Amino acid sequence: MRIATYIFAIFVGLLLLAAATVGLAVAFAWPKLPTLEALTDYRPRIPLRVFTADGQLIGEFGEERRTFAKIQEVPAYMKNAILAAEDDRFYEHGGIDVAGFARAAVANLTSGGKRQGASTITMQVARNFFLTREKSYSRKLYEILLSIKIEKNLSKDQILELYFNQIYLGQRAYGFAAAAQIYYGKSLAQLNVAEAAMLAGLPKAPSAYNPISNPTRATQRQHYVLRRMRELNYIDAAQYEQALKAPLKVVRGGAESYPVHGEYVAEMARQMAVEQFKDAAYTAGIRVITTIKASDQEAAYNSLRRGLLDYERRHAYRGAEAYVDMSAVRSDTDEQLDVLLEDFPDNGEMVPAILLEANTKRIRAYRRGGEVMEFTGPALKFVSPMLADNAAPAKRLRRGAVVRVAEGTKGWEIVQVPEVEGAFVAVEPATGAVRALAGGFDFNRNKFNHVTQAWRQPGSSFKPFIYSAALEKGYSPSSIVDDAPLSFSSGQTGSQAWEPKNYDGKYDGPMSIRTALAKSKNMVSIRLLNSIGPQYAQDYAARFGFDPEKHPAYLTMALGAGSVTPWQMAQAYSVFANGGYRVQPFIVKEMQDSQGRVLARTQTTSAGDGAPRVIDPRNAWMMDSMMKDVVRRGTATKALALKRGDLAGKTGTTNEYVDAWFCGYQPTLVGITWIGYDTPRKLGSGETGGAAALPVWINFMAKALQGVPEKFQEMPQGLLTITTADGKEDFVYEERLGTPPPETEMPADGEAPAQQSAPAPAPAPVVPAQPTPTPVVRPPQPHNEVTG
Repeated sequence: MRIATYIFAIFVGLLLLAAATVGLAVAFAWPKLPTLEALTDYRPRIPLRVFTADGQLIGEFGEERRTFAKIQEVPAYMKNAILAAEDDRFYEHGGIDVAGFARAAVANLTSGGKRQGASTITMQVARNFFLTREKSYSRKLYEILLSIKIEKNLSKDQILELYFNQIYLGQRAYGFAAAAQIYYGKSLAQLNVAEAAMLAGLPKAPSAYNPISNPTRATQRQHYVLRRMRELNYIDAAQYEQALKAPLKVVRGGAESYPVHGEYVAEMARQMAVEQFKDAAYTAGIRVITTIKASDQEAAYNSLRRGLLDYERRHAYRGAEAYVDMSAVRSDTDEQLDVLLEDFPDNGEMVPAILLEANTKRIRAYRRGGEVMEFTGPALKFVSPMLADNAAPAKRLRRGAVVRVAEGTKGWEIVQVPEVEGAFVAVEPATGAVRALAGGFDFNRNKFNHVTQAWRQPGSSFKPFIYSAALEKGYSPSSIVDDAPLSFSSGQTGSQAWEPKNYDGKYDGPMSIRTALAKSKNMVSIRLLNSIGPQYAQDYAARFGFDPEKHPAYLTMALGAGSVTPWQMAQAYSVFANGGYRVQPFIVKEMQDSQGRVLARTQTTSAGDGAPRVIDPRNAWMMDSMMKDVVRRGTATKALALKRGDLAGKTGTTNEYVDAWFCGYQPTLVGITWIGYDTPRKLGSGETGGAAALPVWINFMAKALQGVPEKFQEMPQGLLTITTADGKEDFVYEERLGTPPPETEMPADGEAPAQQSAPAPAPAPVVPAQPTPTPVVRPPQPHNEVTG
């Protein structure tokens, strides 16, 4: 008994000593605990977000991908999934789960290390905001004390809201709202139980349970969470079984995937936001609202890609993209094939596939996800040169070759990522608001924005500005000019002899300039330019927004030998479409803070409301009439497929088929298409503006003008209708009726300077000149708002 009493006394003494030690530690540590201001005044680092005019997200910029969500907005099954995975007694304990803590302590003592924890959600909040993840007893003590302090000052829902929005979940996602978008491309409200369970399993180990990089382990973790939800009666048996069977489909591309393909637009908006708000743009939750219309943007993206892929199909197949080591592959559906494909991300609709078998009769290929595809007969025509025995070994199609496949109108086909590039931009001519912009085939592969940065020769698409200048110098659409060959000696050019030709090599003699524009006759354009004077034409073109120094005052200007960007062409053609006003294209409508309050707004002018009139309305109307003939009976008759009478425009093709253009419009929408190589080279014989660029414009307009009624410019005062010599109706300025047009005779040797070569392209700014969002002046706002 005496020994037992001693032992008991020692035990009680140790307990009292331990309690005293803990009490002293608490007394020492409690005053040193940080204040809870970071929690009570929670201001998460929310990234810069870019939206279309109709509210679709097209880009995010910032180190942390985060979307703040109030706890009331979180679906019940999402909250339950988190509680099941992390802390099912959250609403019962006071910040410390004593039973769980004791269990972990025993495990740590018996294992001889500090391997387990019993972190509640409150403790995780304390650690995430104030502490490190170091596993030590002192850090654990601070974590416990902080948890108690948090529980005394915040409600359970407030604590859960902080956890929900702050926790890191992989793929640069912070918080479950951001993770839902990044992994599934959905909002919280759109998640199902299976998806919620997968997200709830991520906090334990975001890398190990990442469904993109580790789908097998992610599924195992998801099933554990679902089992816990069933055990806790958060879901019933039917929901449990349904969730187990639901496929784990995640968005490939993760944080870079958005419902609308507007990467080039988002980058332009980012640059403007950073210029306005500096580094704060990346953390303060700035929302940039662009002028882009989501449906038009998708139409532009798809039309340009389709046009470039169609171009590729008309030209030689270049062979395998790469080769992989197939030595470890044991069957046609071996999981190792998916591992090998991890280094080859999807490129839009073009997905990678590994060839299992390849010969002149048949190709069998494995596509990510377990599908084996077979290609025979006509499906081999495009790639047949690379199946031949004499094909280059480094490009030949054989087992282990990686190719691209895409679903076409006749099923799956082998395609190739284009080397050729392109651009498309659509603008509202009345206001300058950009409705769609695709700066290239793939932003992730080539971030060079061809709409704003590519200075290229416009070719014949520049002719309307020469013809418009000629109308101001006394010509009318019915004026007759000779389409006959021209040649210039070295004495006339000041350098080398120049013998321009018509595109088709044919010369039709005297014709109206209306017909000459429709048929894109080079000789008529040169004679017109010579008649009005290159210097006058250079100055006149500046009215449309062109840079005079990039269009030297020589006769080659008649053939579009200067330098323009698609952005400039959109502004210039808008003048014809809106009746003669120059509007400045712009792509950002306004910038808002995270609460939706306007910080800056773009101040603009529109046709008839502040925009400068730069050409006579009669001139604009007659040019519109002439360019309608380009569509009706000229080089753009393919556009008749749209079955509209209000379309106008001009094709453009430069020497040796280096650049292909179509610039056209309907009175409510201007569209500009360019196709060419980054390093200028021949597109191929026959790859004209009408063949390569016009189909992109047609496919876009078919979507963008769907349901839009036909619209025609009203004929302005001061024009008279006349009957031409061939009995057709045409128009002339009222004051010029009966006045002959200027002479178009070419000068004698040595009198007319001309320049055959185009000026060297100049570098362009990344973001073109456009209205700058003006800060909105208003009373001071709360301290967490970024001001302009």
